[in-house]
Amino acid sequence: SPGSYNPFPPDASSIASSIKYHSEFTPLFSPEKFDPPKAFFATAQSIRDALIINWNATYDYYERLNVKQAYYLSMEFLQGRALLNAIGNLGLTGAYAEALSKLGHNLENIASQEPDAALGNGGLGRLASCFLDSLATLNYPAWGYGLRYRYGLFKQRITKDGQEEVAENWLEMSNPWEIVRNDVAYPIKFYGKVLTDSDGKKHWIGGEDIQAVAYDVPIPGYETKTTINLRLWSTKAPSGDFDLSVFNSGKHTQAAEALYNAEKICYVLYPGDESLEGKILRLKQQYTLCSASLQDIIARFERRSGAKVKWDEFPDKVAVQMNDTHPTLCIPELMRILIDVKGLSWKEAWNITQRTVAYTNHTVLPEALEKWSLELMQKLLPRHMEIIEMIDEELIRTIVSEHGKADSNLLEKKLKQMRILENVELPAAFSDLLVKPKKSPVAVPSDELGESEEEEEAEAEAEEEKEEEKLKPAGGKIKSVKEGTQGKKKKIPEPVPEPPKLVRMANLCVVGGHAVNGVAAIHSEIVKDEVFNDFFQLWPEKFQNKTNGVTPRRWIRFCNPELSKIITSWTGSEDWVLNTEKLSELRKFADNEDLQIQWRAAKRSNKLKVASLIKERTGYIVSPDSMFDIQVKRIHEYKRQLLNILGIVYRYKKMKEMSASERKKKFVPRVCIFGGKAFATYVQAKRIVKFITDVGATVNHDPDIGDLLKVVFVPDYNVSVAELLIPASELSQHISTAGMEASGTSNMKFAMNGCILIGTLDGANVEIREEVGQENFFLFGAQAHEIAGLRKERAEGKVCGLITGFPSPSGFRHLIDIVNILPQFVPDPRFEEVKKFIKSGVFGSSNYNELLGSLEGNEGFGRADYFLVGKDFPSYIECQEKVDETYKDQKVSNLFLYI
Repeated sequence: SPGSYNPFPPDASSIASSIKYHSEFTPLFSPEKFDPPKAFFATAQSIRDALIINWNATYDYYERLNVKQAYYLSMEFLQGRALLNAIGNLGLTGAYAEALSKLGHNLENIASQEPDAALGNGGLGRLASCFLDSLATLNYPAWGYGLRYRYGLFKQRITKDGQEEVAENWLEMSNPWEIVRNDVAYPIKFYGKVLTDSDGKKHWIGGEDIQAVAYDVPIPGYETKTTINLRLWSTKAPSGDFDLSVFNSGKHTQAAEALYNAEKICYVLYPGDESLEGKILRLKQQYTLCSASLQDIIARFERRSGAKVKWDEFPDKVAVQMNDTHPTLCIPELMRILIDVKGLSWKEAWNITQRTVAYTNHTVLPEALEKWSLELMQKLLPRHMEIIEMIDEELIRTIVSEHGKADSNLLEKKLKQMRILENVELPAAFSDLLVKPKKSPVAVPSDELGESEEEEEAEAEAEEEKEEEKLKPAGGKIKSVKEGTQGKKKKIPEPVPEPPKLVRMANLCVVGGHAVNGVAAIHSEIVKDEVFNDFFQLWPEKFQNKTNGVTPRRWIRFCNPELSKIITSWTGSEDWVLNTEKLSELRKFADNEDLQIQWRAAKRSNKLKVASLIKERTGYIVSPDSMFDIQVKRIHEYKRQLLNILGIVYRYKKMKEMSASERKKKFVPRVCIFGGKAFATYVQAKRIVKFITDVGATVNHDPDIGDLLKVVFVPDYNVSVAELLIPASELSQHISTAGMEASGTSNMKFAMNGCILIGTLDGANVEIREEVGQENFFLFGAQAHEIAGLRKERAEGKVCGLITGFPSPSGFRHLIDIVNILPQFVPDPRFEEVKKFIKSGVFGSSNYNELLGSLEGNEGFGRADYFLVGKDFPSYIECQEKVDETYKDQKVSNLFLYI
């Protein structure tokens, strides 16, 4: 630690003076008035003064000791607001509240003036921010590296047409927490070509050059002087790239083209990549993050090393953690710098790189394991492509050494699964590796040859006939083979297009790093058994589990102060904020009536805040006496918001079928709250958002239902919204298809705030259920090991459905009898009932055929209920009935008082 923690904290009067000073001498507003926006900036600048003192002390301490430092590279950091977190960590919340009161303002109101930093979207970015908070709190020497997105992902608006996206405006009035480091800038190159010296040294020249400039954000630890750094890169071109003569000739856009091309790299998080331009921009973003960060890390290592730099000590002083595959280019970039710039040999550079870099896997979804076009990478990053090809060659050598050449089928399979380059021929050195021996020619009599040709032709014609049958409508005439092929000419087969040549980034991560971790126990097993099984067999020592976590400072202590006071009072100290195991001391008081009364009062107070938020954001009025049932996360089919809303529709339908007294007796009043963003190009996810809002518009205006059921979609879900919703929650839904959620972290935040979870055995749900006890977790649904078999059953059911839909001429009866023996997927009648109810038009005139079509059929892209909504629907609604029964009996069960 760089020193003792705050022995003489400032009092309210000195803080008030500091705020007044900044409002006058570091102004961003006119001097006439001291309104909330101005007060927020002055307050933030005052806090930043204290952070800078600790920041500089921390930095000097690390420099002096030349410690090993961890560097966490992530495309996202979902920080949320910083003001309350900073003063809370500094132990100055009370003093700042008093100071602002002296100046005529309220701390909570001033804090609400701060926009959320638009640097992330979901769990990946929030995990990164929680890590930084915990690293600082535990006094670890570490920095974060990311990009400074001007417009973020997007600001979400909900209209009658569903989700609309507009640019974030978080930087419009500047960011009081960041400090631009104009002296810290690094060159970044794209395109160009690679030349080789007479001595074999490589030079990457020409192309497009930009600059990455550092913006630093302080990250304070809790009750420690340690304040670490989040360094964000912003991109620009030098002023010389602005063509003044072209501008003065009237070609204004052309004159500034280089500047725009540089700046747009940091405009938007995850720009749409369906176009070639979008793909290029994403790859530029990833390389900018990797190159600027590594140049900075290497410069720091060289400075701390002094006169003599020992490169073999680099991994003893530097640890680079890649948060998912986005920073994969760290591997070839570190190799490039060490070999081409620092003059190391390939062997030395490869050894250093593998000892320095590690990889966190965040997904089992194939589409999220990034693959880049080899052609695109070769064009944009020619030197890196050369290095990746050499790493691929090293890997081939290792695979051959491990498995030998005797079993060519096994070797071919291993190479296909493990190579970094997909659909790329083996390098010249291995060109004869998979050449299979040719069969000896055998003399065949001419009459037999003719017979064989006739058989092949008949088989081909029969295949054509089958294809025609598939295209015929049900009830159509079935032609005989003879009738269907008369007078036909032989078809010339269409040429098969070559599969695209790709670079598999996840494979490169595993090969280039010394450690690979999953983010929950079940996920890490899936990583070893399925996603990277071939690599696990080769290098079992690389694979480990690191279950995700969340910071209890932001997610209980600061966002839920009323509950925090209760916990502190009953456990006897605030030790639980740093040592969460202390929370278990509450168990012995679970049946204490005083604790129960206090607990319920805190929960109701938080629910009142959410009711105000809902009215402000949506216009809907909800009762705080209802159960608050919440699902907030990125909108994705595997997270199954669709299952949740279909369950709500079923609930609504059953309510409508009852009398007022019956439904009041049967159902607990619920407010069902959704929040989350669907990616702008993810059409099905946007359909789900639209459907949720349509259901809400109908249910919330139904006088028969009243407060018994409300459906609310809170627009523009972010950290600040989460900090209100989570403390108010009573039931939280984590209902992903088993085996598809790597971990989830919101489940932890809800559990920490005294909320019961309903969910599948997926991600961190498994470990949470083990900790809280199965009686405190509403479990439903298929398990991960069953999923593949269930999908296979569904696909086999497709065969039955198609053939039995045709009339049965004698020639096909036997085939039908055989096929009908196969298993056939039969949907639960309650699931079919819900779909029929939706199609009746009860939720408006919108067409939900495409949405519901994903749940129908037995095979095909975007169909066949891949995420098993229909399969899990019966157990889900039955589980929800248990939730109702438990909620009615809170006092006896105490389930909803659990933490």
